[in-house]
Amino acid sequence: MSLVRRRLLSTAVAVVAARGPPPVRVALTDSAGRGVFATRPIATGEVLHSAQPLVTHPSRSLFHEVCYRCLKRKAGKGDDSRGDCYFCSDACREHAEGFHGIEKKADWSLLDDHCSSRGLKYPYMVKRLACMVISGDVGADCLDILQPAQLHQDTIIEMEEEFELLKSTFRKAGFQEELTTFLTKQWYINVLARIRVNAFRIELVASSYEDLLSSAVASVTCDASVGNAVYMLPSFYNHDCDPNTHIVWLENADAKLNTLRDIDEGEELRICYIDTSMNVNARQKILTEGFGFQCRCQRCLSGD
Repeated sequence: MSLVRRRLLSTAVAVVAARGPPPVRVALTDSAGRGVFATRPIATGEVLHSAQPLVTHPSRSLFHEVCYRCLKRKAGKGDDSRGDCYFCSDACREHAEGFHGIEKKADWSLLDDHCSSRGLKYPYMVKRLACMVISGDVGADCLDILQPAQLHQDTIIEMEEEFELLKSTFRKAGFQEELTTFLTKQWYINVLARIRVNAFRIELVASSYEDLLSSAVASVTCDASVGNAVYMLPSFYNHDCDPNTHIVWLENADAKLNTLRDIDEGEELRICYIDTSMNVNARQKILTEGFGFQCRCQRCLSGD
């Protein structure tokens, strides 16, 4: 494991340990690869840990409505909306200075047209990650520790087309070759394969009645999410259609994970990747096609 990857995983665990003994550990499961387990009894509703995203990207339709970095919704007067996108604070603007500075040097119209015409969102996250690597914010292998999605040949062909658009955009912008040596076709496919299966769809909890009304309208008229984000520790949580753990976003893309019931020491903590209100056939279809596995949780096995 590279130094960057060890540092990222250590940071994720340190978030848990900051306020006392870590209540979770990552270990191998019997049938689902790595998983997250309780290291002590945990009460219902206890906050297990928070997690900051490794990479985010706002929904295309909300560039001027949510923070370009942390995905916090614009609150009205007094917000900083200078430039081509919105930042909720000077801190977010400064934190994004590296990758945003790289982005502003290139013309992304061809990639934007390609993604818009096909309804794609994850290539934008790869673009941002590439800009973060070029700016020195992260290492090119920062997502290697995450599980990749299983890819069909048709999907790989589409990814190759997206890669060529990304590579040519950097080339036309005049970036020196030594800055983009990491940007190979294999790197693009490997990163996108991990983003596809590990990215969370960020839906912020309404903080006021007005926000609640806005969220309700958005959920009817368009995609209700403010964007997508990839995390380290939350990506190790496995799925269950009757989960014992919940992930929630309050003001921004900083995630909080809390328990939905009492947890025994040594019990695996699981979240639900999809809408739990769907019937078993709908859930199985989405999980098989979108995540590459057939769910065998107790709820699915019972036909519920």
